Amino acid sequence: MTDKPIIALDFPGEEDVFTFLEQYNEALYVKIGLELFLQEGSSIIKKIKDLGHEIFLDLKLHDIPNTVKSAMRGLARLGVDMVNVHAAGGSEMMKAALEGLQEGTPVGKKRPLLIAVTQLTSTTEEEMQKEQKIMTTLEESVLNYALLTKDAGLDGVVCSVLEAKAIEEACGKEFLKVTPGIRLEGGEAHDQKRIATPAVAREKRSTHIVVGRAITQSVNTVESYHTVLEQWGGQ
Repeated sequence: MTDKPIIALDFPGEEDVFTFLEQYNEALYVKIGLELFLQEGSSIIKKIKDLGHEIFLDLKLHDIPNTVKSAMRGLARLGVDMVNVHAAGGSEMMKAALEGLQEGTPVGKKRPLLIAVTQLTSTTEEEMQKEQKIMTTLEESVLNYALLTKDAGLDGVVCSVLEAKAIEEACGKEFLKVTPGIRLEGGEAHDQKRIATPAVAREKRSTHIVVGRAITQSVNTVESYHTVLEQWGGQ
């Protein structure tokens, strides 16, 4: 379990990001998603790293193996701490992603952690069965993806808190369970369907939690961050 919650920087642009970050006098772990990366490009990564923060680059790559391998080779040079793919891309794609990361990581530098998205936390079991035609339970689908991910040699998965314990039992304690959909008690669910508080995430064996609007849209973001940190079990 990492002691830092990962803050989702779901802002439209660089100005909002640094207005948010300048409130903190401590090193954070932040998530850069597709929207921000497309708006600002890779330059924002260097600027955030120069401030001493860790970065989870959340692009959820999903393409043919060779394309993902080449993309990961490039992402490895950015100096981020964690990246991801969609497990639905299959074992060969995941293995290729790992190869690309290893090849692209500069000599002497640590390879970014590589995790795979199982089922999005906005997906319900009914939607999965109707639209993806996966006729199992949601937990069985997530567990299947987790086992494929582990067999491909990746470091862990993105899942909901509800599946984290079963994944630990199947894949071991060292296998990462990165869980979005984290809310403080009484907070809004927004577009997430499978949500939990930081304390519940800890009990259910999440290794990392991703928190967005519960921090970034709160009245006092620093106070909210430290509330999450305390409940999660950090300092």
